[in-house]
Amino acid sequence: MLRAIERLLRPATLLRSEGAVMLAASILCYQRLGASWLLFALLLLFPDLGALGYLAGGRLGAACYNATHTLTLPAALVVFGIVTVGALPLTVATIWFAHIGMDRVLGYGLKEVVPTRRDSARPITLGLPITR
Repeated sequence: MLRAIERLLRPATLLRSEGAVMLAASILCYQRLGASWLLFALLLLFPDLGALGYLAGGRLGAACYNATHTLTLPAALVVFGIVTVGALPLTVATIWFAHIGMDRVLGYGLKEVVPTRRDSARPITLGLPITR
């Protein structure tokens, strides 16, 4: 019993459960917004375009990926949507939150650039804080 509780309280498990809550809350909010589900499907994977930064190297790639997978930008978009009374910013932010929640459920976290021993100028990326 104690071992099962310890497994439930591991950081990776807690982060995945937070992701599940964020994904579910985002879907419920999106439904309340009454926006197009086709738009939801089309934009759900849009934040992954941040990974294109890896074409310019590991350091820039990790920075771009992290920028599109942290809660800061969609939260700012929510504030902008509330201030301007705009439905589109709220719709896009809700989809963005759903994407981040989905990634957390699947075990993907923010990236960190760590130099290899052989060549410190050639970075590798590790998923943090969730490990697989």
